[in-house]
Amino acid sequence: MQLPDSQDIQQQVATALREDIGDGDITAALIPEQASSTGRVICREAGVICGVAWVNEVFRQIDDQVAITWHVADGELVAADQLLFELQGYSRSLLTGERAALNFLQLLSGTATRCHHYANLVSHTSVKLLDTRKTIPGLRTAQKYAVTCGACYNHRMGLFDAYLIKENHIQACGSIAAAVTTARQQQPGKPIEVEVESLAELEQALSTDAERIMLDNFNLSDLRQAVTRNAGQAELEASGGITSATLPDIAATGVDYISIGALTKDAVALDLSMRLR
Repeated sequence: MQLPDSQDIQQQVATALREDIGDGDITAALIPEQASSTGRVICREAGVICGVAWVNEVFRQIDDQVAITWHVADGELVAADQLLFELQGYSRSLLTGERAALNFLQLLSGTATRCHHYANLVSHTSVKLLDTRKTIPGLRTAQKYAVTCGACYNHRMGLFDAYLIKENHIQACGSIAAAVTTARQQQPGKPIEVEVESLAELEQALSTDAERIMLDNFNLSDLRQAVTRNAGQAELEASGGITSATLPDIAATGVDYISIGALTKDAVALDLSMRLR
């Protein structure tokens, strides 16, 4: 995924600043209005950086006279205690923007770092690791961008750009075939993925023209059988409760994709620190 649209980033930052600043930063107002400072932001632990555009936008909205000098870029692996960027400007502006800027940077860098860790576990295979829709509300485009900075890949963006026909959809439509047929009729240009929970359901999905089949909570033996039976007809995606411990063995079965909700929903913020001088 490319960097999200600038309007999207602007809206995400505006929301963050509105909830943090409200009608004014009363603590920063203790500082003389014309006082200036230099700020230095470091990373206290190793990780993958993501969020440069959000930090820039925070200070643009607060005070576009703040000068930011970056020493790293999105997708870059950094070491503990490494200098990430420097700020120069009014002290009030730097302190008012500090929390929002670091919140974006720590969350997105934490997401990218987790993805980098998972991607390294299967780097010897051809499988692609996918995110899911289990993202922080309002920050989906940001987190999905962070996923790609960590060497993983994006699944569909939302409910609008691809079909994912799951158990409840199948039950409501009557069958896998009926759901796929209706999808083709309603949105012929949209890709279709069908979730199956058994090898018998896999057979039903293979009788349709769905481009991808999600193998939900299959054990390793059934995953291998599914790959053999599929024989390249459709793309296969493993999903369901996958952890860093189980990931390598699942990747070795020969599936094309593995989707992991933990890439975004369980991301741990990277530890950052800003100091003024």
